[in-house]
Amino acid sequence: MTQRTRVKFCGLTCPEDVDAAVAQGADALGFVLWPGSKRAIDEPRLAELANRVPAFVTRVGLFVDAEPAWIARCAPHLDLLQFHGNEAPETCVAAGRPWIKALRMRDELDLHAAAEAYGGAQALLLDAYRPGVPGGTGETFDWSRIPANLTKPVILAGGLTPDNVAEAISAVAPFAVDVSGGIEARPGIKNAARMTAFLRAVRQADDERHCA
Repeated sequence: MTQRTRVKFCGLTCPEDVDAAVAQGADALGFVLWPGSKRAIDEPRLAELANRVPAFVTRVGLFVDAEPAWIARCAPHLDLLQFHGNEAPETCVAAGRPWIKALRMRDELDLHAAAEAYGGAQALLLDAYRPGVPGGTGETFDWSRIPANLTKPVILAGGLTPDNVAEAISAVAPFAVDVSGGIEARPGIKNAARMTAFLRAVRQADDERHCA
């Protein structure tokens, strides 16, 4: 039986967008807790936004090589930690919370070896690689590089939009898709129509897979 593709909206910064994402049926909401991002929020804003999220919607905090004290301060507002830097497996485990590991698709990356190394991860989030940029590039990568027999669930990220997410799902059949810039009016501010269109495209792609 073909599974439903989960959807994470990332880079949320305001109450209106949190409410809209929940109302439209996003499975997970991502909050950027890395100061280098144009979508970064601080701990008081995280607390405010996280408190608006109802049960059964996952609150994800994105960290990039963060200090343990910062992770610990934010963790009470989160359900899942997303490590998006060069964190070693031991660092991820030491946070003591459920976590996923983001991997940027460098040419030399061995996904099977990474899945083994990050064995404690709930999933691997695969993103486009650009030197010096930990994420949010708005660029896709060659989806054919993702092996079908990877031992970890795949969260596909990198340049996804309402226009290409159906193609991505058809090509990769990921457990989930992750979008930020592809549903924005400007960095950190979402566009309700694009959120709707993205979710519609995911559901249509799933329907087509079920019928195939």
